[in-house]
Amino acid sequence: MLNSLNIFILNLFLYFPEDKREYIPAFISFSIFLILCILTFMFILRVNKKQLKKAKEFEEKIKHLK
Repeated sequence: MLNSLNIFILNLFLYFPEDKREYIPAFISFSIFLILCILTFMFILRVNKKQLKKAKEFEEKIKHLK
C-alpha cells in the first residue's frame, strides 16, 4: 500500500509527452533564463573587479599616509 502510494505521488510530477514539440516552449524559456543567469554572473564579476581595484587603490593611499 505504502509503496504504491509513493509511486503514484511520484508519477504526478513526471510527464513525458508523446509529441516532442511540447518540449520547445520549455527549451526556449530555459534558454532565456540560462542566458540571463550568465549575463548576471558576468555583470557581478565585472562590478567585483572594479570594486577590488578601488579597494587596492584605497589601501595603497592608506599605506603611503603612514
